Amino acid sequence: MALLDRIQREMAEAMKAREEARLGTLRMVKTALKKQEIDAMKPLDEAAEMQVLSTLVKQRRDSIEMFRKGNRPELAAREEAELKLIEGYLPAAPSEEEIEAAIQSALAETGVTSLKQMGVVMKAAQAKLAGKRIDGKALSDKLRTLIR
Repeated sequence: MALLDRIQREMAEAMKAREEARLGTLRMVKTALKKQEIDAMKPLDEAAEMQVLSTLVKQRRDSIEMFRKGNRPELAAREEAELKLIEGYLPAAPSEEEIEAAIQSALAETGVTSLKQMGVVMKAAQAKLAGKRIDGKALSDKLRTLIR
C-alpha cells in the first residue's frame, strides 16, 4: 500500500506545482493500481504492484513504437515522458553483464543446448534476476544469441 500512498502524495505535489502531464500520468497509474486491487478484492502486494507497473511500461513502449511508425513524434514524446515517470517506480533494470551472467548460469544449471528448451532456461534466468525489472523480450533475444 506504500506505493499508492506515495503516488497520492506526488499527485498533490503535481497539483500544487501545476504539472498537468505529470499529474495525468500519476492519475493513470493510481487508477490502474486501484482497478487491480478491486479486481483482486484484496490489497495489492509488492509483486502485484510491480506487475501492474510492468504492464503499463509495456503499453507505453508499444504505443511509442506505433506512434513512431505512424509519424506522430509529438504523441511518441508524450508517451516517452509517461514511460520515464512510470519506470521511476520500478526497481532498477539489470545491466547487460548481469543478464548475461544469469543466462550463462541458467544454461549451466539446466544443461540446455537447443532453442527447443528455451523456456526452461528463461524461467531459471528470470529466477536469478528476481527483484529486478526484467524485459522478457530482451532476455529472450539475448538467450537466442547465446544458444546458437
